[in-house]
Amino acid sequence: MRFTSLVPMLHTTDMARTRHWYETVLGFRCVGADGDRWCHLARDAVSIMFMSNDHLGEPQATATQYIRVDDALAVWDAIRGSCTAEWGPEDMPYGMTEFAIRDPNGYLLSFGSPTVKGGNAPR
Repeated sequence: MRFTSLVPMLHTTDMARTRHWYETVLGFRCVGADGDRWCHLARDAVSIMFMSNDHLGEPQATATQYIRVDDALAVWDAIRGSCTAEWGPEDMPYGMTEFAIRDPNGYLLSFGSPTVKGGNAPR
């Protein structure tokens, strides 16, 4: 028996806005949907799902959705005109270059890649 993946399932009160943001800002594509109730978004090896349940109230999460990328600074350069950094980009003492943004629901998304020797942040 083996585990094959972990896919966050997050709550949204506006599925159309959420899908649009992930597709246009981060380049995800919708690989499954049930109207405004549920969608599965994917890009490369990363997946995230959203659901809409009125009884849950406003979206909230205490966890960061951490996305490993091959070049955090290139990702930041590609999206910086569409969002604001919560922090970073910066080289972390544990050998990663990272930055964080918030999606339209307020979820914190952190992006990281191994730091290039000699440092490579900030831009």
